[in-house]
Amino acid sequence: MLRRTKIVATLGPSTDNLDTLEQLFRAGLDVARVNFSHGNAEDHLNRIEMVKQVAEKTGRHVAILADLQGPKVRIARFRKGKVFLKKDATFVVDVSLDPDVGDQHQVGCLYKTLAEDVRVGNVLMLDDGRVVLGVDQINGPRIKCHVIVGGTLSDHKGLNLQGGGLSAAALTDKDKQDIKTAAEFDVDYVAVSFTRSAEDIHEARALLQAAGSNAGIVAKIERAEALDAIEEIIASSEAIMVARGDLGVEIGDASLPPVQKRLIDLARKMDTAVITATQMMESMVYNPLPTRAEIFDVANAVFDGTDAVMLSAETAVGKYPVKAVEAMERVCLEIEKQPSQQIQHGDQEMHFARVDEAIAKSCMYVANHFSIKAIATLTESGSTAIWMSRLNSFIPIFAMTPHARTCRKVTLLKGVYPLIFKINTSNHPRINKAAITELESRGILNKGDHLILTKGDLTGVQGGTNAIKIVRVGDEILFD
Repeated sequence: MLRRTKIVATLGPSTDNLDTLEQLFRAGLDVARVNFSHGNAEDHLNRIEMVKQVAEKTGRHVAILADLQGPKVRIARFRKGKVFLKKDATFVVDVSLDPDVGDQHQVGCLYKTLAEDVRVGNVLMLDDGRVVLGVDQINGPRIKCHVIVGGTLSDHKGLNLQGGGLSAAALTDKDKQDIKTAAEFDVDYVAVSFTRSAEDIHEARALLQAAGSNAGIVAKIERAEALDAIEEIIASSEAIMVARGDLGVEIGDASLPPVQKRLIDLARKMDTAVITATQMMESMVYNPLPTRAEIFDVANAVFDGTDAVMLSAETAVGKYPVKAVEAMERVCLEIEKQPSQQIQHGDQEMHFARVDEAIAKSCMYVANHFSIKAIATLTESGSTAIWMSRLNSFIPIFAMTPHARTCRKVTLLKGVYPLIFKINTSNHPRINKAAITELESRGILNKGDHLILTKGDLTGVQGGTNAIKIVRVGDEILFD
């Protein structure tokens, strides 16, 4: 059984050898995430080169996702590395304070306009909400607070404003340089952290294109205000990531489950890929097996229709990176056996904006109501495969393309499997025959199986898919 839900795994020190990376490939890695929040350009280049090397050795297409750091708001440092804050104590966050002199009473902040963004009565969440401060008074750069939830606080911990509202731009100067680096490294996707609006995505795309890259853009949804502009953000992106860490801090942890379900559903309806991320199997940083709660978390994301599930620290710095990918695969495969995951009949109110979109979704309706073994879409850009993947089906979709870049991009899409397919002819019967022969040679089709083929009258033309053909393998008369 082919796994339809894709697995994104983060590279890091635990994967920095070819043997481990090859094991990750064979365990089921589909997209390799390079986190630009850690390391330098040389680290990122080495990891990307290793991915390409192992991909060539294993014959697999694996996409590379460069994840920008974004404007993560952090406190500065403490003289002794950490302090313990007691409930109801007074504590000051001072953006003008020397970054190394934090103590029991105050700490600096690396985000210099924090005092301009907060108001009396606001709540500041530090270290993912482990320490909570209430804002009592603002005197210039000093934000005087009382401790609502106490605990240990150490250097450089993150800071969020409950409910959102920090004015930090999504793309920092570092991000803009990292976009150039990502373009130079020829990555397939770039993730924009702390996206607030569609304008953030447009800015990132302009910078990418200026650097000579047509990488897809993943909008990370981790700010409360992003939810107010979510449709525009989705429409401007190739994918979104439900980044549940900072998002949960800003909107409250209890609000995360319905928001996650809404985002997955909306992305699928808007023909955009969606990744579910953050702490999916966090315990596997130290343990060889996930908890039952983590299994349910991954399972629920698959039930909801996510294109991909993501591992972060589990593979980047964890003790069991390969086992973490294997655990993800086990859960995905089991859930995909369930009847609710097999067939989706489609929205009867669906309207199509393009011919190739109409072909793609009509194809899935036929596939789910006829004895079809596989779907083959001859594609230049992968757009047809995107539309097909929006409807659940147990029938595999093979994106057959002459372009390695398209192969890598479609690895993110649920139920889509890339195949390099090159043929030097515009003769349609020969193209049909060659496509079927390719799938037969891989053991996907046998004589008597039915296949759906989609393609365009003009080969090599992006967006030109305009035909569906149903063929029975072995019936040569159908190839004219």
